[in-house]
Amino acid sequence: MRTLLMRELAELERRLLTLSAVVEERLFSADRAVAARDRNLAQEIVKGDRDVDRAEVELEEECLKVLALHQPVAGDLRYVIMMLKINNDLERVGDLAVNIAKQARRLADSPEVAPPCDIHELITRAWTLLKDSLDAFVHLDADAARHTILADKEIDAIYKRNRRILTDAVKQRPELVESWLSYLWICRFCERIGDHAANIAEDVLYMLEGRILRHRIKKGRRTGRPRPAAAPGTDPSPEGGPPVGQGEHTPS
Repeated sequence: MRTLLMRELAELERRLLTLSAVVEERLFSADRAVAARDRNLAQEIVKGDRDVDRAEVELEEECLKVLALHQPVAGDLRYVIMMLKINNDLERVGDLAVNIAKQARRLADSPEVAPPCDIHELITRAWTLLKDSLDAFVHLDADAARHTILADKEIDAIYKRNRRILTDAVKQRPELVESWLSYLWICRFCERIGDHAANIAEDVLYMLEGRILRHRIKKGRRTGRPRPAAAPGTDPSPEGGPPVGQGEHTPS
C-alpha cells in the first residue's frame, strides 16, 4: 500500500512540474510579446489558457483521489496539500501571463511608444522568482523558500517605482494614456506573480515545517496570498495599484 502511495505521489509531482514548465514558458513568451509588440504571439498565449486550466483541474482531481483512497497522514498529507495549493497558484500565474499578453496585444494596436520604465526587468524578476520558488519545491529547500519570500519585496519596490514613473508619464503626455495604462497593468500583473511565487515558497515551508505562514505580519506587511481585488471604481489596494477584475482575468 505504501509503495502504491509513493508511486502516485511521484506521478502527481511529475504532472505538477509539467504544468509549471508550461506556465513558465507562457510568462517568458508574454515578455517577448510585450517587447516585440507581437500581436500573433500574444494571441497564441491567450488561446493556450484553456490548456493550463484543464491541466489544473485534472491535477486537482488526482490529488483529491489520493486523499480519498490512501488517506495519507503527517508528511504525506502535507505533501498532497502543498501540491494542491501550488497547482492553484500556477493556474493563477497562467492567468496573469494571459493578462500580460492581452496588454501586449493592445500595445501592438496602439501607436508605438517606448515605456518610460524597464518593463522587461520587472517581468524577468517575476519569472525568476517563480522559477526559484519551484526549485525550492523540487529540492524541498527551506532556505531557498525563505529567500524567495524575501525577494518578493524587491518586486514590490520595482512595481511602486514604475507606477510613479508611469503616473508622471500620463501627466506629461496624456495623449498616450492608453499605452501608459497598458504598461501599468503589466507592472501590476508582475507584482501579483511575485505574490503567487511567494505563496509557493510558503507552501514549501508548510510541507517541511508544518507551519502555516499566511496572514503573519512581518515588518508591518501582511504576508500571504493576494487580497481579493477591489470592485471597479474603488481604491484597489493600499499601494494604489490599478483595480483588477474578478479572479485574475481582465478585459481584453
